[in-house]
Amino acid sequence: MAAEPQFVTTPKTAWATLTAVNATASKNHDGTGTIDTEIFKVFEAGASGGYVESVKAVSLGDNVASVLRVFLNNGSANTTAANNSLYKEVALPVTAIAEATALQEVEVLLGINLPAGYKILVCLGTAVATGWAVTALGGDY
Repeated sequence: MAAEPQFVTTPKTAWATLTAVNATASKNHDGTGTIDTEIFKVFEAGASGGYVESVKAVSLGDNVASVLRVFLNNGSANTTAANNSLYKEVALPVTAIAEATALQEVEVLLGINLPAGYKILVCLGTAVATGWAVTALGGDY
C-alpha cells in the first residue's frame, strides 16, 4: 500500500527576542541553559508531531556580529546536553538602525518533521545591544 501524504492541520508560529547569552561559553554549543533567558524555545511539536519550515531572525536595531544557533531538543529537559543537538548555525551581521533602509534579516531554512514533543531552541553566540526577533514558521500534524 502506498503511503499517504501528510499535511499540517494546525499552523503554528512562535517567536522570541534574543539579546543575552549564557555566561558559560560551552553552553552556547550544547543547547543547555535557562529557557527564556539564555536559550529560547521557538517551536514545540504537538501530540501528532510537527513540521518546521524555517526560522527567521530580524534585527531590532544596532547589534554587533553574532551567530544564531538552532538546536533540536528531544522533548526532555534541555539542561541535559544529550537531549539537544546543534542542528544549524548561521552568521548574524553587524546591524545599524536607519529610517531609510531595512534592517538585516536572516532566514534559516529547516524543512524538518519533528516527533511529538520535540522542540526547536535558539540562542546567540554573543550578547547584542538591541536584539534579534526570531520567529519559527511551521505547524502540527
